[in-house]
Amino acid sequence: MWGLIPFLITSIFMRRRPLARAAVVGGAAYYAGKKGAQSAQREADQDAQLQYLSEQQAQQQAAPAAPAPAPGGMSDDAMERLKQLADLHTQGVLTDAEFEVQKQKILQGM
Repeated sequence: MWGLIPFLITSIFMRRRPLARAAVVGGAAYYAGKKGAQSAQREADQDAQLQYLSEQQAQQQAAPAAPAPAPGGMSDDAMERLKQLADLHTQGVLTDAEFEVQKQKILQGM
């Protein structure tokens, strides 16, 4: 029986070292993985922001400036909006009063 006690003590301490080592290694791996994931997310966010900004810049460069209205006349855009407004009035979507208000807004924008 007395010979069994040193065996049990040795056995208990020998088992704890691999468990402690595994816990340390596992914890370090978890921490490294977490930091790697955070870094990858931060980089993905930066890439998305750069993509968004480059798209905005491309849209600004690609969008031609609105043509200046001819002196004393209406622009093509105003004419088109008036035609659409007249179509809505003809279809009965707009009342006479609503049509007049919207028409004045378009004409004031000249």
